[in-house]
Amino acid sequence: MTARPPGGAGSGTAHALPDFPWDSLAGARARAAQHPGGVVDLSIGTPVDDTPDVLSRALAAAGNAPGYPTALGTPALRTAAAAWLRRRLGVEVADPLGGADLSLIPTVGSKELVALLPTLLGLSGGGTVIVPEVAYPTYEVGAVLAGLGVRRTDTPPADAVGVVLVWLNSPGNPHGRVLSHDELRAWVGWGRAHGVPVVADECYVTLGWEAEPRSLLHPSIAGEDHTGLLAVHSLSKQSTAAGYRAGLISGDPALVRRIWEVRRHLGLLVPGPVQAAMVAALEDDAHVDAQRERYRARRDLLAPAVRATGARIDHSEAGLYLWVTRDEDCWTTIDWLAGLGIVAAPGIFYGPAGARHVRLALTATDERIAAAVERLAP
Repeated sequence: MTARPPGGAGSGTAHALPDFPWDSLAGARARAAQHPGGVVDLSIGTPVDDTPDVLSRALAAAGNAPGYPTALGTPALRTAAAAWLRRRLGVEVADPLGGADLSLIPTVGSKELVALLPTLLGLSGGGTVIVPEVAYPTYEVGAVLAGLGVRRTDTPPADAVGVVLVWLNSPGNPHGRVLSHDELRAWVGWGRAHGVPVVADECYVTLGWEAEPRSLLHPSIAGEDHTGLLAVHSLSKQSTAAGYRAGLISGDPALVRRIWEVRRHLGLLVPGPVQAAMVAALEDDAHVDAQRERYRARRDLLAPAVRATGARIDHSEAGLYLWVTRDEDCWTTIDWLAGLGIVAAPGIFYGPAGARHVRLALTATDERIAAAVERLAP
């Protein structure tokens, strides 16, 4: 049997950080490696396809970068990002060029932004961060680093006592759930009524399959302005550029400016060549659409194979993952898959509500996805 992760917080950490969950998969990886066809690793959602030439050419052309970049981002980048938000998501930001209503800035990927956001907003010292019932672990890490508590809920609570921040994630990681327009509006109204910032992690927003994701900042959700709202975006998945560490945060100018002020003091700067590559990526839709179709093709192969085993796929209407259950403890499913040479992510990584699911990523190569399909065949 695969070793289970130890309970409780990691030892020796100043803020009682959770144990790093991926370490607990060592046993499953070792067992899967014994398969004669090698490991099919569907546990981590890291892109494996080549970064498109449109990005790598722009990166190389900007390689002579002797000076420090700014935390604000270049005017070209902010202009391209605003145009992308308008064109792809129907979102209008207030002032992308950095005037009094500064409304977007680049970030060093999205994970560092997620982990640091409570601190950047000055929320440390007390209070609670709301995260989804099943959620990306870094939301909790960010709260813990800031000395805050965590509350898991998918619906606005009856009161806001002690709540200082709300994280939404649609499409969701790990389960691919897309929040309805009414659900998003309910959170907007709740946050504004109680003066609590609501932040949407929208890193998978371009990857809708059976549902069309809607940005928190869309006028049909946010209304006429973005007061109290932020959205986080990333080029890691849509542009297969996780190694570039290229992200964006946009929304309420008062909140964006506060984040920018702290980030420039800390030297959290997106490298100049990466900013140039971001411009090229945000101005080009063709590579995003091509990558989307690669993921669709993999999903169309893997999902039926999973169902043919008798397993069930819940949600998964968007994003890069299949949220799979055999109605058993997730570690039992992990053991079963490891015996087939397949490594998945245990649902318990994402909260107690995920304890009977596993997450299968679509980010393996076509050859490895085909191998998984073959091994899952009855």
